[in-house]
Amino acid sequence: MSTDRRDRLVALRRDLHRHPEPAWTEFRTTARIVEELEAVGVDDRYVGREALADERLSVPEESELDAELERAREAGADPDLLEQMSGGWTGAVAVLECGEGPTVGLRVDIDGLPIEESTDDDHHPAREGFRSETGAMHACGHDAHATIGIGVLEAIKDSDFSGTLKVFFQPAEEVIGGGKPMAESGHLDDVDYLLALHVGLDFPTGEVVAGIEGILAVTQFYATFTGYPGHAGARPEEGRNAVQAMATAVQNLYGIPRHSEGASRVNAGRVGGGTATNIIPEEAFVHGEVRGRTTEVRDYTWDRAVKALEGAALSHDCEVDVEVEGEAPSARSDEELVSVVHDVASAHPDVDRPTRRGELGGSEDATFLMQYVQDNGGLATYVSVGTDHPGGHHTATFDVDEDSLEIGVDVLRDAIVSISRNEP
Repeated sequence: MSTDRRDRLVALRRDLHRHPEPAWTEFRTTARIVEELEAVGVDDRYVGREALADERLSVPEESELDAELERAREAGADPDLLEQMSGGWTGAVAVLECGEGPTVGLRVDIDGLPIEESTDDDHHPAREGFRSETGAMHACGHDAHATIGIGVLEAIKDSDFSGTLKVFFQPAEEVIGGGKPMAESGHLDDVDYLLALHVGLDFPTGEVVAGIEGILAVTQFYATFTGYPGHAGARPEEGRNAVQAMATAVQNLYGIPRHSEGASRVNAGRVGGGTATNIIPEEAFVHGEVRGRTTEVRDYTWDRAVKALEGAALSHDCEVDVEVEGEAPSARSDEELVSVVHDVASAHPDVDRPTRRGELGGSEDATFLMQYVQDNGGLATYVSVGTDHPGGHHTATFDVDEDSLEIGVDVLRDAIVSISRNEP
């Protein structure tokens, strides 16, 4: 890759890093991606409502969406595109038609996290002047993902690839909310092969993992317990204690039996309730999640979790409302595509550790897109392009080694070209 192209990739990544936007508010990010697509010469583009099915999960309140839209407007985003994305309809699909051949998809996610970025002098973005200006942060590498997606489009346009390339710039991965509506948008209906991308995941620069395993199915939920207030000193018997129900639910959630067919996870990540020490609490909440090694194990755990929540409410004469905020299935990486990616990674001069399989141990809603393609008879794999990151994922000091941008573009380009020449 030329020095000029590398400089442009680094510049784009730093620009996106400076302006991170959390789930469903990726207004400027999407507009910036469209701007790059125009520069590359990708004329077939679908934005927002054109790129997503109707059902979205974990969409912020209208007031937050409006505030973030105005922030993007002040940052110089295209007003026409912002109008098209109003209401939180972010993300894009780019389609590059290059003659006869298979349709290959590449999925990259674009949202940031609600984390305040480090200001330490040894934090590279702070030292070099591209630290976040929004109060959010690209603390998981999605700025690199979007950049690599643009780079792959440009590289494929200049290659001898024969077929159609679709790049899915997916919003709202961090809340497990964007994968399902993008998978069901219709744009994957003709995709024969899908590559999903992540950088890092504790794999260093120079390592490429051709097929990530251990992607846990997940359901995220918000449970609201409703009781009845009472005077805690004078008439405690008249109250129905929602906090007591919530506390019982938390204990029971962690007591869900394990499953013989795979690992499961339960976490009550946020809990709270009540208003004062002398008032029986009439409302409380649990904001949590369950995961499973397979979708079936997740479903088992989720069914038990709902029973635990409802049983706790019943035992304390309260009511509970359980809302699913995000969910995604597990997924497998198909060996045929793993072999393609492993072969091209092995031939790359800057990949010193090509790896066939590796473990994630977390969750990702790229699984919706992978499963959709696989259910239609296609193949999919989840690829990790290693990158040195001084802080762990989802921390204030996370960063990516910008040398990994070139590796990611090269490996994915070569894999896509290889698929078109020798369909697995």
